[in-house]
Amino acid sequence: MNKITQNLLIYIAIVLFIVMIIAFTATPKAAIITLTYSELIAKIEQGQIKSIVFQVKDNTNFITGTLKKDNVNFVAKGIWPDDRMMQLVEEQRLLIDVKPPPQPGWWSILLISMLPLVFLVLIFLFLMNRMQGGSNKMMQFGKSKVRLYTSKDKKVTFDDVAGAEEEKAELIEIVEFLKTPEKFKKIGARMPKGVLLLGPPGTGKTLLVRAMAGEAAVPFFSISGSDFVEMFVGVGASRVRDMFEQAKKNAPCIIFIDEIDAMGRQRGAGLGGGHDEREQTLNQLLVEMDGFNPNEGAIIIAATNRPDILDPALLRPGRFDRQIVVPLPDVSGRQAILKIHTRKKPLASNVNLEVIARRTPGFSGADLANLVNEAALLAARLNKEQIEQKQLEDSIERVLAGPEKKSRVISDQEKRLIAYHEAGHALASYLLPNTDPVHKISIIPRGQAGGYTLLLPKEDRYYITRSMLIDQITMLLGGRVAEELVLKEISTGAQNDLEKVTEKARKMIMEYGMSERLGPLTLGHKSHEIFLGRDIARDRNYSEEIAFAIDQEVKSIIDTCYLQAKQLLDQNMKALHDIAQTLIEKETIQAEEFVVLMQKHFKSGTGS
Repeated sequence: MNKITQNLLIYIAIVLFIVMIIAFTATPKAAIITLTYSELIAKIEQGQIKSIVFQVKDNTNFITGTLKKDNVNFVAKGIWPDDRMMQLVEEQRLLIDVKPPPQPGWWSILLISMLPLVFLVLIFLFLMNRMQGGSNKMMQFGKSKVRLYTSKDKKVTFDDVAGAEEEKAELIEIVEFLKTPEKFKKIGARMPKGVLLLGPPGTGKTLLVRAMAGEAAVPFFSISGSDFVEMFVGVGASRVRDMFEQAKKNAPCIIFIDEIDAMGRQRGAGLGGGHDEREQTLNQLLVEMDGFNPNEGAIIIAATNRPDILDPALLRPGRFDRQIVVPLPDVSGRQAILKIHTRKKPLASNVNLEVIARRTPGFSGADLANLVNEAALLAARLNKEQIEQKQLEDSIERVLAGPEKKSRVISDQEKRLIAYHEAGHALASYLLPNTDPVHKISIIPRGQAGGYTLLLPKEDRYYITRSMLIDQITMLLGGRVAEELVLKEISTGAQNDLEKVTEKARKMIMEYGMSERLGPLTLGHKSHEIFLGRDIARDRNYSEEIAFAIDQEVKSIIDTCYLQAKQLLDQNMKALHDIAQTLIEKETIQAEEFVVLMQKHFKSGTGS
C-alpha cells in the first residue's frame, strides 16, 4: 500500500468516526404532524388527544403531544395555552406536562466545540502531506530537478545520428576522454569544462547529446534551463549548487542543460535594474563552472538555438571551452538522415532517397523525420503495405505548404485568376537565368495558399549573389504581372509575394550593401534590449536623408524587376496562356510535364 492510499484511508476513518458520534448523540425523530390552533382545539373537544406537553425551545412556544389514534405525535408551533384551551384540557382530564428549555448534553457541547478544531487539524495535515509528497519536499524545495540517465533507459548511440559527422567527432572525443583519460593526460591535455551546442531548431543538438549519453560509460545528468527558474528568490541558485554537489559525488560525469538560454540570458538587459532571480541563478552557475573553487570531474554540455542572447561570461573559455555549431544538413547528410528514419519502415522498390534528399534543401533533421512520418500516414490512409516514392514526394509539399484542400469550392473566375497568377510565377522562373527550376505548379488550395508554384534548387546554396536576388524578386512579381496583363485587374492574391519582395529588396540595401547609390554599408542594427524584443526592433543609426534614399533604392529595385517581369510575360504571352489553360484543366503540373510544355514554345531550351 503506497503512502497516498494510506493517508486517504486514515482521513476516511476519521470522517466516519465523526459521523458515528453525531449519529449516536442525536435523538431519533418519530413521525410528527403539525396542527394549527383551530385544529388543536377541535381535537381536544373531540377527545382525540391522549397527552399534551407545553414547552419552550429556541425562544419559541411549542405544544406537543400524542393522539389516541395510532399514538401519532403532533406539534403546534408558536401557540401558548389560553383560558379556553386550559378549560378544555381540564374537562377532558388530559395528561399535562410542562418542560423547561432543553439543555444540550456534554457530548453535544464537546462535539460542537471540538469539530472546528478537528477540521483545522485535518486541513493542516492534508496540506503538509501535499507539500511533503511522502519525501519531505517542503524541506527539499531548493533541491535540483536533475535526472540521472541510467543504463536501463533506452539507449541512443552515435549510429542513430547522421548529417553531423564533424560535430559527432567532437563529442566522440569527449567520450574517449572519459573512457581513457590516461591517453590525454599523458600528453598534458585537460578535459574541456564545457561544450555548447549551437544551431537552428531541429538540427539534432539534443539527439547528439542523447547519443553521447548512450556511448559514455559515466553517470549522465540531464536538466532543462527552465527547471532552475522559479517565482521564489534564491531557489534557482540553490538548485544549481545542489546539481553540482550531486555531480561531484558521481565524478567523472556529464551534466546536460537543454535550452540554456532560459537561465543564461545576458545580465542587465531588463528595465528597472537587473538583480532578479534569473540573474542570481546565472551568477551561481558561473561560479560553479569556473569560480574560486572550480568544478572538477564534471563536463557541462549545453544546447541552445539563441546564442546571441547568452551572457558573454558564460561563453568564455574556462566555462564553455568548445562551441559546436550544428548546421542544417547538406544533401548527403539529408540522405543519411532519411536512411535512419526509414530503416524500420517498409519501403517500396521504387523509393529513391537520393531524389528526396535533393528535393528537400533547408530541411532540418526534425523536418525529415516529420516528412517520413507523413509519408507513412499517407500510405496507411491509402491502405498500402509499403511506402512508395509518391507518398514521400507528396509529404514534402505537405510539410512545406500544408494539406491539400480539394473540398474547397472555387468559382471559375477565381480558378482562372489563380491559374494565371501561378503561370506567371512559373514562366518567369523558367525564363530567368538565376532562379531554381520548377518542381510543381498547382491551383489546388494547400494550407493558407490558394495555389502554389514550388521551386526546388538543384544543389545546396550557402551564398546568394545580387543577380540571384534580382531574379527571385522578378519571379515573385510574375504572378501580379500576369493578373495585370491578362485579366486587366489585380487582386489580393499577391499580398504574400509583395511582402517577400519588399523584405528582400530592403535587405539588399540595408544588410547586404548591394546598393550602387549608398555603397557597401550596413544600415541600422538590431536592438540590444533582449527582453524588449531583440528580433523585432531595429535601431536607426542613419539620418533622414539616408532613410529617404533607402526607400528610393528599394522602390527602384522593385520597379525595375516589375518592368522586367512585365516584358518577359508580354513577349511570351502564348506560353503563359498555355500554362494557365493546362492548370485550369488538370489543376496540377509536375516538373516533367512543365518542361515538355515549355519545350513546345522554346525549342532552344531557354530558361533555367
